[in-house]
Amino acid sequence: MNKWNRRNKCSHRCDPKNLCQRLRRLLSDAEKFIMFRIWFRGIYCLYAKRPVKKDKVLFVEVREKAVSDSFRLLYTKLKKEKKYCIHTHYLRSGFSGRLEYLRRCTAMLKDLSDAGYVFLNEGCNVIGSIPMRRETVLTQTWHACGAFKRFGFSTAELKYGQTAEELKKYPYYGNTTYVTLSSPKISWAYEEAMLLQDRKECMRATGVSRTDVFFQKKFLKRAREHFEQCMPSAASKKVILYAPTFRGHASDAVSPDVLDIPKLKQTLGDGYVLVIKHHPFVTHPPAVPPDCADFAKDVTNEMPIDELLCVSDLCISDYSSLVFEYSLFERPMLFYAYDLEDYFDWRGIYYPYEELAPGPVVRTNEEIADYIQNVEQKFDRARVRAFREQFMSACDGHATERILQLVFQK
Repeated sequence: MNKWNRRNKCSHRCDPKNLCQRLRRLLSDAEKFIMFRIWFRGIYCLYAKRPVKKDKVLFVEVREKAVSDSFRLLYTKLKKEKKYCIHTHYLRSGFSGRLEYLRRCTAMLKDLSDAGYVFLNEGCNVIGSIPMRRETVLTQTWHACGAFKRFGFSTAELKYGQTAEELKKYPYYGNTTYVTLSSPKISWAYEEAMLLQDRKECMRATGVSRTDVFFQKKFLKRAREHFEQCMPSAASKKVILYAPTFRGHASDAVSPDVLDIPKLKQTLGDGYVLVIKHHPFVTHPPAVPPDCADFAKDVTNEMPIDELLCVSDLCISDYSSLVFEYSLFERPMLFYAYDLEDYFDWRGIYYPYEELAPGPVVRTNEEIADYIQNVEQKFDRARVRAFREQFMSACDGHATERILQLVFQK
């Protein structure tokens, strides 16, 4: 190395900005080590000296503040049986301050230490990093169907994800006993994402509990009634659902603002209504133009997504996993992927996007309007059925029953 290169390297190391970044990283690493390797592990091991209670069941929500639809049927059924002592914990990761998050995690670990069963519906490095007792059965129900956008270790080194070293040091899916899947054909993606390639027996194509409601006539009727109360102007009209996924990270999520609602209203006329459902991580969604209130409505805070899927005649989405659930109805879908290349670089997708999508991939509002106006001629039902068979074959209305049989060996 010549003098010039040595001088440049030294200058880079001594740069105040670079030194501050390195110092912040070192402090962050030290804080995480203390929290995970000393505090969380210590708390769990201290309380794990008690006997395991085989009738104690924990439902742990990592981000949500209430029992989500991923757990609802399982939770309700176990409650009705009155055989188990059921506890719930809401960690609010990314949505609470550090001290509050630490308090919530500490309380959860104390409770987990003698639990016979625990349910998760997303990754949790707090639970994944402790030496959990073998007697405790951990079931990962995941919060989505199919395998669309990458997650877990599949995002390592991408802009969205963490480093591979970090994900291995503090694993999100450690201690997993079972992972419930919507189809056996997607197990490879979950094995990769959860670093469970050597534990393939964890993967169980039981179906996804939350999809059972789509096979219940009472639920379908209730969803229609709720929708008519929410949007009376939709009577006898075709219902278009626009449900995009979020952009960014969960803590700063934003929703796309590219759908030209006034133009769709003008083009489609009075025979349609547009209902909009933003991702729950999005706190400040784009507003519906006031002069379109008779055509479009944001129902994010008024109706759950499972009800909206039931009542919609056509769904417009992008990279959201809700399209897997919507395929159960065998109705038309549009994929508004105006930012496909950017999203792929940011998050990544498990399959070639245009081959995966069971409907047209469009990039403009004109293409959206054209497809809707000519949907009778353009809709390919056979393509949707093939998609459903590949990704949703285990979802038949009895997933909750199978999961409980698997977990509790009934």
